[in-house]
Amino acid sequence: MRGRRWGTALVLLLTATALPATDAGTATAVAAHRPRLPLPLARLFDNRAVSDNSRPGAADFDGAGHSLSAQDLAAAGWSPGSTPTLDGARLRLPRTAPGTPDNVVADGQQVTVGGRGEALTFLVAGTGGAPSGTGTVRYRDGSHSSYELTAPDWRSGPLATKAVTLPHINGPGGQLPGAARLYAVTVALRAGRELSSVVLPEPAAASGALHVFAVSVRDSGRGRTGSWAASTAGYRAVGPWTDRTLRLVVHSGAGGPRARIRIANTFAAAPVDIGAASIAVRGAGAAADRAPVPLTFAKGHRGVRVPAGAEAFSDPVDFTVPAGTDLVVSIHLPGTVTAAPVHQEAAQLSYLSAAGSGDRTADTTGAAYPETMTFWPFLTGVDVAGGPGSIVTLGDSITDGVKSTSGANRRWPDVLARRFQAQHALPRYGVVNQGISANRIVTDRYPGDGVSTDTGGVSAQHRLERDVLAQPSARTVVVFEGINDVRWGTSADEVIAGLRALARRSHERGLRVVVATVAPCEGYPDCSPAVEARRQAVNAFVRDQAGTVFDATLDFDAVLRDPQRPARLLPAYDSGDHLHPGDTGLEALGNAVDLRALVPERD
Repeated sequence: MRGRRWGTALVLLLTATALPATDAGTATAVAAHRPRLPLPLARLFDNRAVSDNSRPGAADFDGAGHSLSAQDLAAAGWSPGSTPTLDGARLRLPRTAPGTPDNVVADGQQVTVGGRGEALTFLVAGTGGAPSGTGTVRYRDGSHSSYELTAPDWRSGPLATKAVTLPHINGPGGQLPGAARLYAVTVALRAGRELSSVVLPEPAAASGALHVFAVSVRDSGRGRTGSWAASTAGYRAVGPWTDRTLRLVVHSGAGGPRARIRIANTFAAAPVDIGAASIAVRGAGAAADRAPVPLTFAKGHRGVRVPAGAEAFSDPVDFTVPAGTDLVVSIHLPGTVTAAPVHQEAAQLSYLSAAGSGDRTADTTGAAYPETMTFWPFLTGVDVAGGPGSIVTLGDSITDGVKSTSGANRRWPDVLARRFQAQHALPRYGVVNQGISANRIVTDRYPGDGVSTDTGGVSAQHRLERDVLAQPSARTVVVFEGINDVRWGTSADEVIAGLRALARRSHERGLRVVVATVAPCEGYPDCSPAVEARRQAVNAFVRDQAGTVFDATLDFDAVLRDPQRPARLLPAYDSGDHLHPGDTGLEALGNAVDLRALVPERD
């Protein structure tokens, strides 16, 4: 058997099978066959999930003869032995042929896992339901911790949280209508401790079978700080773009001596090829102030293929990112792109080279970039080396900067970032903006799958892992959401439950949780007295929970409201639509934050 390294810290053997295959999608593992000592995951494989379209009966994922299509997986960029990166975790897919064992039905097996990190990610799916159970992580110092793992059903689980969707189901007689899904589910680890093994859960038989395909320790991002970020808000039609280069303008928060970028293919159904990429300080318009620095991927490769639903990080490069400065990140798309994951409301112009113009990532001038765009496709992060870590602002259009002056970087998180960089009494955190216009806490706007004109994102609860917990060295999350929920009929109790869930999950990962009250909106067409009543109920809860459910609260309602008409924005802060603050109101929000309230106690 040969070992292959997964990511930075995890080694699992993926080429041998030691137990007999059970071909059933139920928890059929027998205790007598359960090894007493930990084994590499592949040694435990006892189920066949993937079949070739020409031999669909060779696999039986769910106990009814159904399976995943090997051709669909390959078309999504999920080939055997590949390593899609999901929420910061590199998960190596089983290097197995269709119709051979490729996953284990969880039943208390012990899996060899090594490395250190803040989280453990499982590639899973449930059959016969959404099975869940409690497992155990064992550390080399003799200690252990428990975790809860739930595997959404492979055919009916939520689209918003899936890792990848496949368009077909293979059955004994051929392909069937309907889609299949796989999920990346992440659980917390004890920080700083080295793992020795993981005990898989023993779900109740009635809940279905919990299938595990891969497991990986996630790189926690220690030693990095988020300088800029944007959330994927939807998957929309573009172009078509053929052999063109994007030149995306972003604004740094924290600075540092080395940089890397993150390219995401979130929500996509097919892989995207990146031919080349570069980074530079911006000059005027689409120009760089000097020759862009080329970026590489996967230890020196000029380009990278990003599988459907996955992401790719560039190799760190010697490039000094100045704090509070516009950067240009250039990405060459050598093929034809007809749809892309986007952050729709950039409040910033970016640029696009002419059709068929090829790789222009090395250009210093902007002459090759005649077209402009007001959204960010593919690019979701710029990280710098060093620094104390990141403050993540999770919000809706007010955090996203809707109605702020385009290109001026006057969003309230921009103000907050400048304040952190201008002082020396506290850690000089990076501030990354994960606001999405139209976003909600409880319900999804964009459903999480397929090409759509809706770019309101999946709910804050469904994107928390990707947009907050997986951010580099995330230290604190600031939640400022809820107005879209109460405007669209979500009850105050549901919003409150959503805020509690966000806080609980963030606390499990060791983050400080700060929640802001919801701003007023009277005068906006749908802000009725019933909406105001729901808003006030949510705010009463938030104000009452500082130091209990939340570590601290920010009274953004009090900052923005008109004292004479408390259900309305102060006229000086109103952009004019009575819902979104303008530049002056956003500056007031950023300046109202007590920076000390965002600092975790251990910092």
